[in-house]
Amino acid sequence: MFAKKAAGALLLASLLVPSIGHAQPVVQTKSAVQPADMILQNGAVYTVDRNRNWAEAVAVKGDTIVYVGTNEGAKAYAGAQTKVVDVKGKMVLPGFIDSHTHASKTTGMIYTVDLFELGSIEEYVKAVKEFVKKYPEETAIQGRGWTNSAATGIGPRKEALDEVSKDIPIALTSDDGHSLWVNSKALEVAGITKSTPNPDGGLIERDPATGEASGTLREKAMDLVLKKIPGLSVEQYMNGILEYQKLAAERGVTTARDPDMLRYPNVLEAYKQLSEEDKLTVRFRNAITADPAKGPEQVKEFIKLREENKGPHFQINAVKIFMDGVVEGATGYLEEPYKHKHTRGQLIWDPEVYNETAAAVDKAGFQLHVHSIGDAATRITLDGFEYAEKKNGQRDARPSIVHLQLFNPKDMERFKKLGVIGIPQPYWFLKEPGFFEEIEVPYLGRERAEEEYPMKSMINAGIVMASGSDYIVTQEFNPLHGIQQGITRIEEGKTDPKDIANPDERATLADMIASFTIDGAYANFVEDITGSIEVGKKADLVVLDKNLFAIPATEIKKTNILWTLFEGKEVYRNEAFK
Repeated sequence: MFAKKAAGALLLASLLVPSIGHAQPVVQTKSAVQPADMILQNGAVYTVDRNRNWAEAVAVKGDTIVYVGTNEGAKAYAGAQTKVVDVKGKMVLPGFIDSHTHASKTTGMIYTVDLFELGSIEEYVKAVKEFVKKYPEETAIQGRGWTNSAATGIGPRKEALDEVSKDIPIALTSDDGHSLWVNSKALEVAGITKSTPNPDGGLIERDPATGEASGTLREKAMDLVLKKIPGLSVEQYMNGILEYQKLAAERGVTTARDPDMLRYPNVLEAYKQLSEEDKLTVRFRNAITADPAKGPEQVKEFIKLREENKGPHFQINAVKIFMDGVVEGATGYLEEPYKHKHTRGQLIWDPEVYNETAAAVDKAGFQLHVHSIGDAATRITLDGFEYAEKKNGQRDARPSIVHLQLFNPKDMERFKKLGVIGIPQPYWFLKEPGFFEEIEVPYLGRERAEEEYPMKSMINAGIVMASGSDYIVTQEFNPLHGIQQGITRIEEGKTDPKDIANPDERATLADMIASFTIDGAYANFVEDITGSIEVGKKADLVVLDKNLFAIPATEIKKTNILWTLFEGKEVYRNEAFK
């Protein structure tokens, strides 16, 4: 008993973030002093600049920071019309950056069946029945949020949804976005029969007794149905993006990358219209999703779309590639087989086609942004980056790999040499109840499951790690949650060291803040305008009610965002901030 208590105490002690006294505040100023529009004073301003300096005051003129330094120094910027805000010792940070978030999928949370808070087949079916009753005129039903742990193996069956309707197609995307649960009508509309082969990069789950499609489609097989049923409109996507912006402002997010342009009809047009109407309050640097069936030829169209979308708040600067699937669908591509299926998973791209596409994307000046879950998929991804560099020559390409659930340490040096940026989701760094023991351990084996999601070792190796939420997969995308999870790597409320997920990979508070600010800016090619509180950068600022360096890491999630500024304009104010 004493040993357990002692271990728990040691764990809690290890999670305490050391309090950092303010160093002599940095002073940054311009030679010609003009009155500022606004001054924030009496703050604990953590600038996240190169030297991780602290300051007391920030002056803003228009959309730009013109002074960072002491309260005394800020007085020179005070004019008759200057608004002076006393932040009363509260912490001030740069606006947060979410380097991988499906902002536009907020649309689905509004206009389709929301299954995220449910957990069983029975609950899912009930929710769909209620939706059909509420919207009887719908000619197809879509939704999202069912979890693979509710139906392991071949996934949920079509018969359960046939109880809702056999007359209209029903297509429900899993919470991770890599599987589709459909009814018999959806299979019929898509022309999927017993003899339909698996498409390249996809898997049709089948009844083990009959060989018939059982009702779950994985990866590229999802498109067989999704391309045959009505999608959401431009107006609906616009409303969804606007709703995301409200949520983002409440969470202090001012810059984001949405990687789903072209994968879903009307998303690109929705962003374009919002940009033209000057309604964007998040700086989006988005990615176009490449089609593995089209290869390098599609890059010509990507260039055209990039040229057509060059607004200050919406640009396309990257190309997204799905290299593999996910562990829970047994489609993440592994070096060693899964324990329960004895297959290595699903490689979505032919390696040769991928290499040539990667080279074409790189030559066109796009950043590569690759989804890779399995260690084998990451190795193939790196091969493509290396091929592109050899073919095109070295440049400031900053290719990125998203997720990195399983990673072979032998690839660390090549990762760094190629200048690859890691885009982890620290929200997932825990032994999640109902998932870790029920899926990851049986599918991967305990040894591999215990070695997931390296982060600290990659930071120590000099690799830039820029965190993303993968919202809507991660429902609560508040960066403060991600920061805490990256430090603790344990389920909230637990203290037993055995419950820490891969404890050697716990990052520091400074690491985690950087991953959501300056490193995120670097990952998205916006470090010259945001990511730190420095003179000349945009006034993307967040005020917190607690100094993160003065509280235990286990309390970070409970910290409140009080005020969010995007380019000097207020986009969110907590009622507690007077």
